[in-house]
Amino acid sequence: MALSFDDDNSLFNFVVKEGNGVKGLVEYSGLTEVPPRFIQPPYERFDKQQATQSSENMIIDLSELDGPNHDQVVKALAHAAETLGFFQVVNHGVPLELLDSLKTATHQFFDQPAEKKATYLKEVSNNPMVMYATSFVPEKEKVWMWRDFFKMTYTNDADAFEFWPNECKEVVLEYIKTSTEMVKKLLQALIGNPGVKLNDSGLDPFIGSKSVHMIFYPTCPNPELTIGVKKHSDMGTLTMLLQDDVGGLYVKKAGENLSSGNEEWVEVPPTSGALVINVGDVLQILSNGKYKSAEHIVRTTSTASRVSIPIFNAPVPVAKIGPFPELVARDGVARYKEVTYKEYTNNIMQKPHGGKMALQFASV
Repeated sequence: MALSFDDDNSLFNFVVKEGNGVKGLVEYSGLTEVPPRFIQPPYERFDKQQATQSSENMIIDLSELDGPNHDQVVKALAHAAETLGFFQVVNHGVPLELLDSLKTATHQFFDQPAEKKATYLKEVSNNPMVMYATSFVPEKEKVWMWRDFFKMTYTNDADAFEFWPNECKEVVLEYIKTSTEMVKKLLQALIGNPGVKLNDSGLDPFIGSKSVHMIFYPTCPNPELTIGVKKHSDMGTLTMLLQDDVGGLYVKKAGENLSSGNEEWVEVPPTSGALVINVGDVLQILSNGKYKSAEHIVRTTSTASRVSIPIFNAPVPVAKIGPFPELVARDGVARYKEVTYKEYTNNIMQKPHGGKMALQFASV
């Protein structure tokens, strides 16, 4: 049966079930405009002309965290986490050659034939360690996002070597290993700033679950009608993101205000050699609201395809997440209740992206 852009069943089979993804759709002969299934309602669309460049320097040199400027760096990290919830780090200890290799490996994975990628579909592989998909929950969403992604869940090296694709397993494992110490330093600085004392073993439960996503955003014939990723906050603790030089990542500056009429967006521009860090819901909960999980969005473009590779550092499922007692005593109130991370994720995992509404589940 020939692909019909107006037939939802035909489109679902081609894009999702057969593993062609949005990339395959773009490469399909005759695609000159976005199919109806990808056209976002006006309130979900994003006009980059309405975004601004941040007046603050979001780039932080981590090499100074171990030197005489330690206190100033900690203050800069805390300020960024309290305000925008996003910042970029340079001199972070992850080799720049590795970052280039990650971007190359991502392109190579998505350049594979659809039938090869389809072996990693959730319904085909039955392997919880890997998942190839498009959009977020395509079987439930009325409108799809303009992206494909491949998720690798990390538990240990042995499982990664057994279940992850040969094309990228070694470079992704190195990405995790070389960045974990940096993530611990960042979290230690952020948690220690308001007066909470935790050693590395105390931090481990809050970053004990890791998943890596390789994300591909194809060129789009009508970028004004689509979205790469809808506005959302990450539900984990800290996210570390490698983006290429195409650009398209924006963070909401309007804090907790979910009213679309009052939104103000700031671009997170590609910076050579930098990694993007953003606060997740869990760190907002742990800090009793001092730090703000960053609501962000990814636009599409007609000029070039784009890749990004985030590591989502999250608590282990049984970890209890709630405001640190020291901060409740300081603030005089607990703004969030204590729940396990599994309870938190179970509440939101089967729902489409939707701003920061997930935090309401943990709010007092």
